[in-house]
Amino acid sequence: MYEWLKDYQNLSNEIDYLEYRLQREKRELRRWVQGDLYGLKLKEKSIASGLEEKIAEIEYELACKMNDQYDAENLIRMFDGLDNKILFKKYVEGKSLEVAAVELNYSASHIRKIHADIVKRIKFIEMYHLCSLTK
Repeated sequence: MYEWLKDYQNLSNEIDYLEYRLQREKRELRRWVQGDLYGLKLKEKSIASGLEEKIAEIEYELACKMNDQYDAENLIRMFDGLDNKILFKKYVEGKSLEVAAVELNYSASHIRKIHADIVKRIKFIEMYHLCSLTK
């Protein structure tokens, strides 16, 4: 039903993790280039000797994931229905339900009620899938 939301959240989490890994690897490279490890001799097959290649790989993977996220956002924008619009504004655009209500021209209480119903449906579907997997 709302598989796109789970897919989008997983993609966002993967991007966040790649950004963390990239930052960590760049920090380690700085240590070898200009920091406390500057001047130490590297062995050919040491982990540090491949940092630049590792950084390039992470940057490439991150760019691919960001392109996927951009494509997903464009696809999700085309979905009809108030439910999808509420979920998009809250979980993709990061807006509060009150802001979403104003933008969608509904009362905040109406949008909160619909959001609560959506969350209940999603939880029910997840529980149903878990139960069917354990049988």
